Amino acid sequence: MPEHPAHIAPQGPRPIARVLVDTPLPQLDRLFDYQIPREFADEAKPGVRVKVPLKSAGRVLQGYIVEVGEETDPERALAEIDTVVSDAVVLPDRLYRLARAVADRSAGSATDVLRLAIPRRMVRAEKAWLAHPEGPDIEPIPGATDDLGSYPGLTDALTAGERLALDAPPGVVGLVPEWARLLASIAASALDRGTSAIIAVPDHRDLDRLLSGLDGIVPAGAIVRVDADQTAQERYAAYLRTTGAGPCVVVGNRSAVYAPVADLGVLAIWDDGDSSFEEPLAPYAHARDVALVRQSLDGGALVFCGHSRSSDVERLVSIGFAVSVGPERRRSPRVVIAAPQDTPNTGRIPSAAFRSARQALELGPVLVQVARPGYAPSLVCAECRSPARCASCGGPLHAPARGATPVCSWCARAALGWQCSSCEATSVRLASSGSERTADELGRAFPGVRVIVADGAHPVQTIEDQPALVVATRGAEPLAPNGYRAVLLLDGERMLQAPDLRIGEACLRGWSNAAALAAPGAATHLVGVTGPVARALATWNQPAYARTELMERAPVKMPPVVRVARVEGDVPQLEKALVRLGADAPGLSPDAILGPVPLADVSGRKRARALVRFDYGRGTAVAESLRASVIEAAVKSRSRRPRGPAEAGRPRTPTNTLSVRLDVADPDL
Repeated sequence: MPEHPAHIAPQGPRPIARVLVDTPLPQLDRLFDYQIPREFADEAKPGVRVKVPLKSAGRVLQGYIVEVGEETDPERALAEIDTVVSDAVVLPDRLYRLARAVADRSAGSATDVLRLAIPRRMVRAEKAWLAHPEGPDIEPIPGATDDLGSYPGLTDALTAGERLALDAPPGVVGLVPEWARLLASIAASALDRGTSAIIAVPDHRDLDRLLSGLDGIVPAGAIVRVDADQTAQERYAAYLRTTGAGPCVVVGNRSAVYAPVADLGVLAIWDDGDSSFEEPLAPYAHARDVALVRQSLDGGALVFCGHSRSSDVERLVSIGFAVSVGPERRRSPRVVIAAPQDTPNTGRIPSAAFRSARQALELGPVLVQVARPGYAPSLVCAECRSPARCASCGGPLHAPARGATPVCSWCARAALGWQCSSCEATSVRLASSGSERTADELGRAFPGVRVIVADGAHPVQTIEDQPALVVATRGAEPLAPNGYRAVLLLDGERMLQAPDLRIGEACLRGWSNAAALAAPGAATHLVGVTGPVARALATWNQPAYARTELMERAPVKMPPVVRVARVEGDVPQLEKALVRLGADAPGLSPDAILGPVPLADVSGRKRARALVRFDYGRGTAVAESLRASVIEAAVKSRSRRPRGPAEAGRPRTPTNTLSVRLDVADPDL
């Protein structure tokens, strides 16, 4: 705890503040006591930003006051708060409790969580908020919750604050997906009860569609948008709005689950299986797990909504922790399993699907989903079929356009004069078709029909209700007014070959979202795929596939049946952490620890990685043990840090010797 040895402690109780210091050092992830100077007696209150001296760092750091109290020990010398940065309460107690709980579950630091939750301070936005912190008046819109009537018991479940796995209806009305209208009605029901709602979606496309669904159902003044596309001023202003006492509807991406609304009525996540909900920064907590922690702390209803169901949510349903809710009258797209046929007229498209697309083009647009963007994402030798690699760096070659010189995907060098390293042939063959090549092929197969490419390089949000072929990658499909007249799902067999534990779930989710964009009665053709995934799509019974996945993963103890932690670091620290884990978390199965596996040497240091599989009931003990090992490794690393000026070529601060990530979705990645 920061102290001034030369300070003469005054007599009697002294006002103190318990401060969370904003520092990346894991050993400092706790509250420090600081004396409140007389000049800050009125300003130093819980939740405000402050600057405080930290003896161990030898400088002044920013932090947040979490609590205020009194120090009754006259002999205890305390450092004083240096500055109160602002009067704005940016860390309400409810957010600190959430950050602390998420950090403890993930073996991380509360400050790391708060960096994800609290945007960078913008003075202009803060002054505007302090001048008018009450927010606009909100008048409910009549009939806003009518769509909830098609789901028996949904309104009562939302009011009771239950955890729900909600099957979203397929379809598009105008340019608004049915799922967006359903979530908008759920948010409106929360406002009717005088509470707030939070809706998190994977990306900006889904966010725009959700906002279109909120239009006319939720008052515009109640909507608070929180996402990375906003300017720093807009995002900080939106965050301050969520700290107020008035109800609102917060919409945004994965960080929206941290929005510190005062009275949370419902927290909804759309399509939780999307990889965008996986946080790439420490402590790597998935938005779904944050939502579960928050619901346990703040109450309110928790809704996981989607066309497909992740195995994580299905596990919650199977153990009775969540309730599955579906519509009274089930609606499902018409899915046709099409076998591939290689004929000159249809190419990669079977005859039946080809005829269906031709007939549908007489009525409106047709969607064609492909696996990858670009023209030819991969090339092989024309003679021996070996993958074509760059002669400079060894990266894979691809064709950016028809007849173009192959280009390396890693170093971007043109492969002029390429020669196969296996057979010395000099010609390449297209091994796969991307969105642009597919559009080229369809343009020749359907002369006179407009072809639209929609992928990461060619973003398209909406199209007109006119005949057109729309070639899109998964997740980039534009909306068509009232749906597509036919949907073709290509490259399914290639998609399922990806080395990913959850590839079946990912494909089913992408295909279900595309099929949901079809017009009522329009056919969706799944090409070249059979088996459980195809049956789940054809019968529109995605929960059954998720249950099958859980049953198959249980014997081999793979997530989400169990939790998995990845531990990486220097070999001595890693081995010590694993020994400590065995003592701190008794009862782990003999096969709980997989590894250690050696990793590439870093600056002459031998490093390794291990996986730890454990039941959910042992999560607290495992997280505490691994967190203690991380702190111990950080302290030792800091004690060995060279003193004085850094030498040339040698960093002053050494890299972390041990890192931990809990809840790894796929141990192979």
